[in-house]
Amino acid sequence: MRALVKLFEDMGGQIYLDREVSEIVINEQNKRAEGVRTRDGEFFPAQIVVSNADVAFTYMHLIQERFRQKNTDHKLKRMQYSMSLFVLYFGTDRKYENIAHHEILMGPRYKGLLDDIFKRKVLARDFSLYLHRPTATDPSLAPEGHDAWYVLSPVPHLGSGTDWTTTAKPYRDSIVQYLEEHYMPDLSKHIVTEHYIDPLHFRDELNSYLGSAFSVEPILTQSAWFRPHNISEDIPNLYFTGAGTHPGAGLPGVMSSGKIVADMIGGGTPDQKMQSLTSVSTKN
Repeated sequence: MRALVKLFEDMGGQIYLDREVSEIVINEQNKRAEGVRTRDGEFFPAQIVVSNADVAFTYMHLIQERFRQKNTDHKLKRMQYSMSLFVLYFGTDRKYENIAHHEILMGPRYKGLLDDIFKRKVLARDFSLYLHRPTATDPSLAPEGHDAWYVLSPVPHLGSGTDWTTTAKPYRDSIVQYLEEHYMPDLSKHIVTEHYIDPLHFRDELNSYLGSAFSVEPILTQSAWFRPHNISEDIPNLYFTGAGTHPGAGLPGVMSSGKIVADMIGGGTPDQKMQSLTSVSTKN
């Protein structure tokens, strides 16, 4: 991340933190973006606006609907959105040498669990987990004799109606109990620090519609050309990068979308491009 920041600043870019964008300002006459306005009222003019925030959130919350003939609220709400995640980050005061850096822990069901997440949109009692132990390859990430971890469970997005204000703690406890019984003896006695995130984090902190972790679901009718485009059909100088646009989610896809947008903008020297560019990110 620091390398990307340095590259951006070496090209003449400026990064503003704690400047949450409240509106992409559209010119009434030519329907082009004029810049962005932040929640504290500051206005940043721009010839080009690039949003790497969630596509649905950008359209529905940052652009007045009267400027969106194609990407209407109705159209965006009818789209299908990816699952969300429950992630527990924790540290232990003992090492579990039997666990590798990456572990996929399959539950008793697979297709049924996926149907619960994507079709029925219910929070199942069972789960399949991804367990990450970075100290398996880099012990310096934790104090001597300790391990650093996170465990990830795919869950339905907030369209499920699950109340995570009351569900998160019991769900965390069931995951810890499962790990303790099957893979990590006495785990609950050895957790010395922890923090978890749930779909509310994705919605409230990352401004992701429905708390989706990967934005627009990559089904056939929402992939390739059918995916939200890198350039807005409504605002000719508004571009999109990130998980919700072409080519899709995941680090390679997100990085590729950034390169695609850079190539689409084209023209002028790198310094000229940077001077005309305003990026809209997620919170902070």
